Amino acid sequence: MQKTIEIKDQAGTEDLAARLAAVAVKGDVILMHGTLGMGKSAFCRAYIRALANNPHEEVPSPTFTLVQIYDLEPVPVWHFDLYRLSDPEEVHELDIEDAFSEAVSLIEWPDRLEYLTPETRLDIYIEPGPTPDARQIKLVAQGDEWVKRLAALDGTAA
Repeated sequence: MQKTIEIKDQAGTEDLAARLAAVAVKGDVILMHGTLGMGKSAFCRAYIRALANNPHEEVPSPTFTLVQIYDLEPVPVWHFDLYRLSDPEEVHELDIEDAFSEAVSLIEWPDRLEYLTPETRLDIYIEPGPTPDARQIKLVAQGDEWVKRLAALDGTAA
C-alpha cells in the first residue's frame, strides 16, 4: 500500500512526521529516501521532537557520528545517516540489529543497507513539489502492520 501526500512547506513535513510519531512502536523501521536537500533530516528531527513531546529538543544530525540515540518514552529512537558508508558490513558496527528490535529506526540513505534492509518497514520518498518549499512525499508500507497504520493515516492516497 502507498499514499502520496503533497506538502506545501516545512510545517507540513513536521505535521506528517508528528502524525507518524504518534503511532510509533518498538521495532518500527522508517527508511528515508531522497536527494540532498529534500528534507530527510528535517523530517527525522520533527519526528523525534514530536515523540519527545518537546519542540525544542536538540536533534543533531548524525552525518558524522552516523547514529544518534534518543532514550524517549514510550520508545527509544535511533537516527542513522548512512551516507558516508560504502559497504553494508559497516552497518553492523552501528549495532543496527539492536535498533531494529528495541527502538524506532529512522534511516537516511537506506540504499547502503542492501541485504540488511528489513522486510517490514515504511519507505518514505521525498521529492520536489511544484514550488521551492513544497514536497511530494510518498509513503510505501511494507508489511501488514504498516499497511494498517498507513490506511488509518489521513492524506491523499496515490
